[in-house]
Amino acid sequence: MADRLSTLGSSELIRCLTEGFKITHASTLKGIGDAAVLRYGNAVLVVTTATLAEGVHFDLIYTPMQHLGYKAAVVALSGIYAMNAAPRQMLVSIAASAKFSVESLKLLYQGLQFACEEYGVDLAGGDTSPSVTGLYIHITAVGEADAGQTTGRHTAQKGDLICVSGDLGGAYMGVQVLEREKKMFEQNSLQPNLDNYAYVVGRQLKPHARKDIVEFFASSGVIPTAMTDVSHGLSGDLLHICTASDAGCEIHHHKIPIADETVRTAEEFYMEPLVAALNGGCDYELLFTVPVSAYEKIIGHSDISIIGYITGKEEGCFLMTGHGNKIELKSRINN
Repeated sequence: MADRLSTLGSSELIRCLTEGFKITHASTLKGIGDAAVLRYGNAVLVVTTATLAEGVHFDLIYTPMQHLGYKAAVVALSGIYAMNAAPRQMLVSIAASAKFSVESLKLLYQGLQFACEEYGVDLAGGDTSPSVTGLYIHITAVGEADAGQTTGRHTAQKGDLICVSGDLGGAYMGVQVLEREKKMFEQNSLQPNLDNYAYVVGRQLKPHARKDIVEFFASSGVIPTAMTDVSHGLSGDLLHICTASDAGCEIHHHKIPIADETVRTAEEFYMEPLVAALNGGCDYELLFTVPVSAYEKIIGHSDISIIGYITGKEEGCFLMTGHGNKIELKSRINN
């Protein structure tokens, strides 16, 4: 029986669609899987893309157009930082239906402009197209890095420390709040009250790419052995690293960073905060591995947590609970 799209995550779908493609140019240093890495002369370019579709990746009922433009840029730029590179240019293409006014699309581009200014990126091109329904945003981000400094998902080594920046699960809880308030408005015309949820809603509507962490790597001399951004939840994205690196992992429950606001909101929804951190996406924190020799530099950073270590593939991928139990990590379908 043919596989259905609903049974595959995005990484597996990409693998299925592109497994017959071969690299034929010496300038293509890294192809499908991570961001592309290209060499032209002495320059190493890193190129990645991001596509956001209305009704799938965002809901305009509660997503302001400026926030959407900013977030769309962050999604693409985060992929550049996840390769240990610095973004330089961005190309933006949109397809919009007739329901959108020129003024609303200008607001979208204002958000893009805010992101360009914050991350030092040039808007270097793009395209527009009509759409039968909804809004679609496609961004190509271009970055650069020194030769030998780029980091993919496939090079984690046994014994490496597993680290993550910031905190996790906030964006997922933010969308839970927004969806609840949307339903309340639709059912009872009650205006949303988000006063107590500024942090988690902000994590969903206006995430930040971790430029500062990549700058820390450069200033401290740390080169991650593998890295990705947390777009599909800690569990799924760590499994991407382990699968690509042909390795296993062990992480520890009490080491996973979760903000107090996220914990409080999860408890309000009768949800275990750890579930939000493991399975929620869109935090866009950096998840990376480093050799044990980098421990002293990493442990001194206030916004990086060491949550476990890489093991052999035969040992599997597990979460250790506070009671010493081992729980196998799983990736959600349709990430």
